[in-house]
Amino acid sequence: MRTRTTNWIAVFAAALMCMGGWVADADAAPRSRTRASSARKGTAVKARPKVSKARKRATSTRISSVRRSRLARARARHTQWLEAQQPRYKTDASGALVPDVRAAAAIIYNPETGQVLWEANSLDKRSIASITKVMTAAVVLEDDPDLSEVVVIDRGDTYAANHTYLRPKDRVSIGDLLHLTLIASDNAAARALARSSPEGSAAFIDRMNAKAQEMGLDSTTYRDPSGLDASNMSSAFDMARLIAFAAADERIASIMRTPYYTVQTQRRVISIHSTNQLVMKGDVDVRGGKTGFISKAGYCLATLLRLPQTNQQVAVVVLGASSNAGRFMETRHLFNWLSSKTKDLLAPSDPAAAAIAAAATQP
Repeated sequence: MRTRTTNWIAVFAAALMCMGGWVADADAAPRSRTRASSARKGTAVKARPKVSKARKRATSTRISSVRRSRLARARARHTQWLEAQQPRYKTDASGALVPDVRAAAAIIYNPETGQVLWEANSLDKRSIASITKVMTAAVVLEDDPDLSEVVVIDRGDTYAANHTYLRPKDRVSIGDLLHLTLIASDNAAARALARSSPEGSAAFIDRMNAKAQEMGLDSTTYRDPSGLDASNMSSAFDMARLIAFAAADERIASIMRTPYYTVQTQRRVISIHSTNQLVMKGDVDVRGGKTGFISKAGYCLATLLRLPQTNQQVAVVVLGASSNAGRFMETRHLFNWLSSKTKDLLAPSDPAAAAIAAAATQP
């Protein structure tokens, strides 16, 4: 009897062990099937490697360093902006307090008398970027073209144009191309104006150079009609005379004073706005102006402004500023300084001298 009981207990224990093994296998089976299924689907579950505390600290330090660098750059930009808001002055050889600009070159020029009222490196030859387009417009209009004549945009006009609203096969009038060129500084529009001229692009550029020589702009040379070519060179002095000349033509001046414009092609409507913040803001009486920027030239601005005290016009040119905002701030500083000096610097001009100066700017 004891033997039977012992045997029964052994059998029962073996059964329990078998059941335990089956339960363990049952728990494991889904995991095994999941791994197999994941492997078949290419999403095998991998054990996540342990990251050491040293590595975690290094990663945290690197992230903190990047954040500090970004913050430092943002603070530096803000500091530069604040500094640019404040006009700088220096004492000249006579002991007078005069502007001290951050730009590479600048000038205040009286086109009525031909007098340089203030300058800094104004005779230095520099790349002028899209201020080039002022001469492009002057050459287009000297033959009094039909501004309603339609030009079909070529692929070559838009190729590597960098900044353009136009597309190949767009049909745009010469008048609208002039607005795109002078308001939005559209490079393809300037190219299309030169290409569609009676003798073509090469002859058009030759005429730009010839006109510069006729005007006595001895530091000025052009290689393309848009200003993308860094070889387009001039000086602040020459550009002051050019902007005064161009703004004397109301067809050009009225475009340069326009803040917004809409161009209708056969396919769509193009809405543009002026690149000149002085025009957009409207707190300075702008009679004409053109912006320019490529990396070699820096940020440039040539403007013809009217003084509220005397209604006299002055050309203010800033070349090679370090930022977009900087060129407008520098121009405002120069204009404000001149406004405070009108009695000293802008005495009534001699009619004979004014006539001689005006004749010098004529082609």
